[in-house]
This record gives sequence, structure tokens and C-alpha cells, in this order.
Amino acid sequence: MVGSIAYRSAGTGRPVLFLHGLGGSATAWEPQLDDLGDSFRCIAWDLPGYGDSAPLVPLTFPVITDAAARLLDELDIERADVVGLSFGGQQALHLALDHPDRVDRLVLADTSARFGADGTDAEAWKRLRLDPLDAGITPAAMAPSVIDAITAPGFAGRERDRAIAAFARIPSDGLRAAVECLPAHDVTDRLAEISAPTLVVVGELDVETPVVYAQALADGIPHAELQVIAGVGHLTPAEAPTEFNAVVRSFLTR
Repeated sequence: MVGSIAYRSAGTGRPVLFLHGLGGSATAWEPQLDDLGDSFRCIAWDLPGYGDSAPLVPLTFPVITDAAARLLDELDIERADVVGLSFGGQQALHLALDHPDRVDRLVLADTSARFGADGTDAEAWKRLRLDPLDAGITPAAMAPSVIDAITAPGFAGRERDRAIAAFARIPSDGLRAAVECLPAHDVTDRLAEISAPTLVVVGELDVETPVVYAQALADGIPHAELQVIAGVGHLTPAEAPTEFNAVVRSFLTR
């Protein structure tokens, strides 16, 4: 814990900050900390209001990116590589735009340049996620069905258990705040401003943020490249940790 932010860390060397998705927390990155910690100083935070981190009200993208920058300050890290998944990938985009001096290389996994690129209505999207919370259903109770809905068929075993456990650590109020925040995401017109070398990763079977979204990011960001991981869905770091870690390691050490 640093200040109000909880995080997990592993390894020494070049710092890498991991930003989890809407249905995750710091422990979602255990496959990456376990593997990449041999070469990097891996830091995975709990988003404010998630896991053991104190909430920040209201939760907005500028609030999130300022909190991430403060965490780097507290850890005496001037610049870090940043790896973000889904909602965390959106946060990583905002961090690279709002605090470009803090980001060396950028890895965007299963994410998008803006919310609602497929025409999704923001209020309908929020109600689908807030109504269960209003009915008293906890994130821990909804975790198995949500994880199964966004991953490819056959996702099972230890990594599925880890993904569910990471989701179960989310307090209801933290999830509610994040759901209210996420639809404000739109950096479509600012992609060309991103100066960090960028790797865009997406699961071939991702239906939440499909390959076409990833291609738009890779096309819009200078010095970006795209890597599609076959046979997996929206949680590439959990569904294909060996492949994901290999492409990230190659990109960060190139």
C-alpha cells in the first residue's frame, strides 16, 4: 500500500505498471507478475475503489490518471512501461495522453479508442451492469457468469479461478463508480498525439472489443503494431498467458 493505493509487485529492473479491467483487480495480473518478474519491476495496482484501494469520488479518467502518476511518484519511478487490459487499456491511453512524460512503452490489450463504437447506448450498457448491484447482487456472486461470458469457450482451470477471484475482490461501490466512468472514454481524435511506442494485443475471439477495434488503435497511433492471439476471447493475459507474456516481453525488450 502506498498512500490510498494498494498494489502488488514482483521483480526488479525496468518498471512496468499493469492496469486491470472493469471486472478485475491487481491479482488478475498474477500470471504476468509470476513470469515477467524475472526481468522487470512489475507493479499491478488496485484501481481506486477496487480491492484494497480507497475510493476517489467522483471517479473519472483524469482522476484515475492523476492517481497512477502519484503512485509512480511514491514509488520513485520517473517513467514506466504501461500495460492495460480493457478498461485498464482505456486508462493507459488517457495516461499516455495526459502524462506522456511518465510513459515509455504502451501495451493495450483488448481495448478500444472509444466507448460505443458499435452503437451501444451508454445508459443501456450501464443499466445492464448497475441493475444487479441495485438488486443486491455482489461482484463476487456475478463473477463466474461474467468471466465465462467474455472469454472463449473452454477457458477453465487455474487461470479461470484466478480471474474469478480477482473479480470477487471488487467492492460493489467500486464497480458502480467504474461503470459510471467508463462510457466517457473517447480518445479517437487524439490517437495521433500518442508518442509512446505501442503494442496492441487482442484475442481473435474477443467479442467485447473485437479485432476491428484493435486495428483502429494500431492504425491511429504512430509507431503502433498489432498482435492477434488465436483462439482466445477478451481476457488475453489470463486466457493465453504464455503467448501474451511472450509478445509483451519481446516488445518491451526490443
